[in-house]
Amino acid sequence: MSVRKSHRDWKIPRDEFLKRFKANYQDPYFDKFKDTIDELAEVSYKVYLEARKSPKTQKAGEGYQDPDYELSHDWIEAKKAILKAQKEFEEGEEQILLISASHRNDHTCPGEISKSFRLLEIAQGILEEEKVKFETLDLSELSHEYGKKIHPCKACVSTAMPLCHWPCSCYPNYALGQVQDWMNDIYPMWVRAHGIMIITPVYWHQSPSALKLMMDRLVCADGGNPDPTSTKGKDPEMAKKLELQGWDYPRHLKGRCFSLVVHGDTIGVDDAKSALSDWLEEMELIPTGNFGEIGRYIGYFEPYATSHEALDEDKKMQEEVRNATRNLIISIRAQKKQQLHSFIPDLKDPRPK
Repeated sequence: MSVRKSHRDWKIPRDEFLKRFKANYQDPYFDKFKDTIDELAEVSYKVYLEARKSPKTQKAGEGYQDPDYELSHDWIEAKKAILKAQKEFEEGEEQILLISASHRNDHTCPGEISKSFRLLEIAQGILEEEKVKFETLDLSELSHEYGKKIHPCKACVSTAMPLCHWPCSCYPNYALGQVQDWMNDIYPMWVRAHGIMIITPVYWHQSPSALKLMMDRLVCADGGNPDPTSTKGKDPEMAKKLELQGWDYPRHLKGRCFSLVVHGDTIGVDDAKSALSDWLEEMELIPTGNFGEIGRYIGYFEPYATSHEALDEDKKMQEEVRNATRNLIISIRAQKKQQLHSFIPDLKDPRPK
């Protein structure tokens, strides 16, 4: 066993760093602050060279393998939020997480809401009728909210599973400017939920990039290491040894039910739906059957300009989304009673054939 290294220099030249830093301040409004920006740029370059990823830390304390190891303040707060959410999951009333995965909304370039968001509102209406608690996660906020980001997974898992921490410890990385990561808010939403409903369009035969970013960053929820002190942070050699001793792959989201609504306009719906379902089942979330996984075309090969009108006319799909929501509620309640394997929901199929 060895840790493979490249010989590439990770540092970019000072001039390139300063160019990228100052690119955030192109508006003429900032011209009168030029000296201040120049000073900040130089300080930021020094932080970059010293790789000051987590400048604020504290001792891990009781409950960790190495209580004296210095853990990031950010990670500690993220872990607290997850533990609180897990307690709510175990002790609280049933709750559903509704996710709209489209990038489109009317607060940015397209100037119009997405069909995914409209379908989410249909699902939300059923939850309100049934008086079921829910949270909504609108991934289009990445495209229009200032500073909101989901940074990419760095593939720690592929070095060794224990190197992937639960929650993710790769971010924030202040030295690289990798901050304002949304995932520390998103992890507790998944943990709190007894059921997850993902409503997504198909982009180029696949899931939208915002959804895929979230999916990749949820890898730490499936086998992730809840104790970064056991690997001294990001020590790959320690993580490899720990994995080879026999890693137990804790399933941090196991037992939650899921439902899928995947829609497109030309091709790719079935493949995208199958990939999402396989991913969720691999994390040991529970599928909710035919009523719970919908793949449909809206305005098949018709103009984009009339796609909302096509959805207006597709009453059967609207009812299928309602049924998927009802079915998710039924599944959660059956799962709580340990009866999920033994029932078929009493729902009327709007497309019997």
